[in-house]
Amino acid sequence: MKTNYHTHTQRCRHAQGSGEDYVHAALEAGVSVLGFSDHAPFPDHDFGYRMPYEELGDYFAEVDQLAQTYSSDITIKKSLEIEYLPQYRDYYEMLYIRYHVDYLLLGEHFFREKDGSVFNITTQPTSTEDYLRYARAVEEALETGLFQMIAHADIFTMSRLAWDRNCDAATDIILDAVKRTGTILEYNANGLRRGIVDYPDGPRHMYPHKNFWAKVPGSGIPVIVGADCHNPTQVWDGCMQESLDILSWIGITPCDTMEEAAAR
Repeated sequence: MKTNYHTHTQRCRHAQGSGEDYVHAALEAGVSVLGFSDHAPFPDHDFGYRMPYEELGDYFAEVDQLAQTYSSDITIKKSLEIEYLPQYRDYYEMLYIRYHVDYLLLGEHFFREKDGSVFNITTQPTSTEDYLRYARAVEEALETGLFQMIAHADIFTMSRLAWDRNCDAATDIILDAVKRTGTILEYNANGLRRGIVDYPDGPRHMYPHKNFWAKVPGSGIPVIVGADCHNPTQVWDGCMQESLDILSWIGITPCDTMEEAAAR
């Protein structure tokens, strides 16, 4: 069964294709469940690489219409990929109450520091000690119960730093929080699309990172492969199949659906 719960559209300003383009691509590829999870805007601040807040209602209306139009052909889920900032707790809850999102996908590209500033884990780290603060921020987010799935939890390994004991510790914090809260862990196919990059400890994908995922087998954590597609051609492509092959090789059987994952 082919499913994808991580889909972006042109609304985020760094992807191509309308919502309907992605539905057509999913149908052509034989995808049974398509989850739209565009990057969420925040009500009072533009963090970039996402739709303006004024488009949020239109985005949800578009997904609702697609779900109705294609209801006999495919199951469409309504979601957002969003970072956790504690001051927006009411906003996250409003997304469920007012817009009836099916799930929120935690994509922690940045997090709040103790002084109130925002730290971007993909661009700002200068030491692997920064990864520990990221891991604690992820833990805090998951403990709220607001997020059913976490996207690219190992995205901290994008930084050009060698794997060390802080990386192991950050991974342990994240996986412990994922398991304790019953959150679904995404294996992100978009990291494979980014290709191999040279790092101080050798060439590898920026993410998913083999050392992170080596700790997952036997943990009981439910895993789902996410396309993280930014183009309709990526809804189900070679990197999705490669992700499934890698997981099989390391001893992980991913779930097809969120319902299956929740039942594990």
